[in-house]
Order: sequence, then C-alpha cells, then structure tokens
Amino acid sequence: MVRGLRRLAVIILSFGLLASMITIGQAQEAGDSRGITARAESPKGAVFAMTNETADNRIITYSRATNGTLDRVGSISTRGNGIGVDLDTQSGLELSNDHRFLYAVNAGSDDVTIFSVDGTNLTFLEKVYAGDQPNSLTIHRDLLYVLNGSVAGNGITGFRIASDGTLAPLRGSFRLLSSPIAVPGEVQFSPDGRFLLVTQKTTNVLLKPQNAIDAFRVKSNGLTSATPKRIASHGLRPFSLAFRHDGKLVVTESFNAAPFASALSSYRLTSDGRLSVISGSVPNRQTDTCWVVITDDGRYVFTANFGNGTISSYSFSSTGKVRLIDGNAAFLGALSQPVDLALSADSRFLHLLLRGTGGVASFRIEENGTLEPLGVVTGGLPVADGASGLAAF
Repeated sequence: MVRGLRRLAVIILSFGLLASMITIGQAQEAGDSRGITARAESPKGAVFAMTNETADNRIITYSRATNGTLDRVGSISTRGNGIGVDLDTQSGLELSNDHRFLYAVNAGSDDVTIFSVDGTNLTFLEKVYAGDQPNSLTIHRDLLYVLNGSVAGNGITGFRIASDGTLAPLRGSFRLLSSPIAVPGEVQFSPDGRFLLVTQKTTNVLLKPQNAIDAFRVKSNGLTSATPKRIASHGLRPFSLAFRHDGKLVVTESFNAAPFASALSSYRLTSDGRLSVISGSVPNRQTDTCWVVITDDGRYVFTANFGNGTISSYSFSSTGKVRLIDGNAAFLGALSQPVDLALSADSRFLHLLLRGTGGVASFRIEENGTLEPLGVVTGGLPVADGASGLAAF
C-alpha cells in the first residue's frame, strides 16, 4: 500500500513538472515577438498597426502611457498574408466598439483574422474567408461588412458577430458595387446602421455620375439592397469617409494626387440614403489627402496627406460646415508617407501610421484643435513597403 502511494505521488509530481514546463514554454512563446500571443503590462491605452507583409501579415502592438506616448510591445501573426503594397483603403484594421476584439484584413490570402483583446494582449481566435481581396471593414452592433477590392468583382460581404467575437458568414450578402472599376477606398456604416457607404476612387466616364459614392440600404435581416444608389461625389477621387454621431459625414478628395489640390467635403445623409452637400471641396493646399478621422465630440477633423507628409486640421460645426484650421498642422517628413489615422477612445490623442519610415507618430489634441507632437516609435513595421491599418483605444 505504501509503495503504491509512493508511486502515485511520483506520477502526480511528474505531471506537475510537465505542466510547469508547458507553462514556461508557453510564456516564453508569448514573450517572443513571433509567438501566438503578444504580452505586456496593462497600459492606459493601446495602439495596433498592421505590417501587411506578403509571407506573414502581423500586428504590431503598442502601449500608450497617460501622457499619450507609445512604447512598442511586440507582434503577433494574423496567420494570413498581406499584399506587400499599401492597401490604399481606410479601416483595414478595426476594433469592436467595446474594444474586446480586433479584426484584421489579409488581402493576400482573402480572409479576415479575429483576435481577442486584453489591453495590448492579442490572442488569435480564428481566420475566416472574406471574399476576393478584403481591404476595409466596418462594424455596427452584431454586423460586420467587408469591402472586397478585387477588380474581378469589387463589392461587399457581410458577417454576423457572435458574443465571443467570431464571425459567421451572412449567406447571400455579397453585393457588387455600381462600377466594375470602382477601386473602392472604404466601406462604412451610417451611425444608425441603416446604410452602408462605399467610396469609389476611379472616374467611370460610362456612368452617371462619373465620380461616385455608393449607398446600400441595410435591411432588418442584415442584408443590403441588391444594388446600391450611385451618388455624385462633390470632388474628384473620393477616398475615405468618417461619420459624426448625428449622421453628418466628411469625405476626403485626393483629386488624383494633383499637387496641392486635395480637399474635404461634408454631407448630410438623408433618410432615403442620399447625400446633401453642406461644404463642397474645402481645399487644404496639400497633395493626395486620403485618410480621415473625426474627434468624438464632433468638433475637429484630421486628414493624412500622403504626398506632403502632413496632417491637416479642420473645424466641424454643429450644422456640418467644415473650415480649414491648418493645412500643415503637422509635418512628418517628405518621405514619411502618412497613411492610416486612429484616435484614442477619449479623442485626446491622435496616432498616425507612417508607411515610408515604418513608424507610428502620436499627438496630443489641444482644446483649440492644434496638435502637440509626442514623438514617433519605429521598429517592427516594414519601411516603405506597404504597412497598412491602424486601430487604437
């Protein structure tokens, strides 16, 4: 009996040692920047940037201190592939409203990766097929729609979001855009979830209007209208858009990257899904304005200007009028190639992905809308090689 108890004790001890070894191994893998989970102490906020690399698309994680500065924490694989060149869209990386889940497009492998979020800690949940070249995401409640940017069939595809963040395909949800050569820039839900808007970056001389924004009506079952309403864009080459809580929105216009010709228009989305212009093509005297965000209080708009390496700032009135504050509110360098913008959850801090230098710049937003530089964090991101997608809370 004593010998049997000793043998049992040895077995239990062996299992305990094995479990400890497994735990240590997992911890080491998590600490490795190429492990399954990126780990850090709980920060005051977090920022996530996407490499968009062809062989192994990865998310670089950053912790944000109370003063808005960033520290690079690590990285985690999406287990999918990017395309190695700029996605040329907005919202390739999207957080759920409660910041519990992060969704990342893998344009090179035609899928979307879902992570659970705990501070800067990301844990891989699943990867789902999302159509031909997914490049932009939008979320409203339990609906997620993906923009497919393939010339072979650009359109939108829908999913239901489960309580655990995973995605279930919405059967029969794929819809073609109004133009087969749209080269879309972003898909975005209206604040009430009744409409989906898609910007089209190309001019189609065979259609009217030639420069357009598509509007799909969203039904109660989550499916959209079979065909979109093709709405005229006030300016040339509408790239991305952002909604304010009251339904008013702004759209960037790059004017085909003509030097110093970019602008911003504001609209009111009507109850029947039309766009009524409020401020038409307000210039910022910058080149290739593409990405845009609106502060949570709805007072300020910031755009990233790819051609100049700058950020522009606008005021956004209660009536929806936009006014340029400073076309060159921040300069990051002629070769910085600013792309995606992201705001902290309280809109105190603005973050900017710099494709050209492989960095993330941070700014504190002052009460009058000016930007106070907080530095640039580099490392982990490819330099001048396609980094795309930024999310923050």
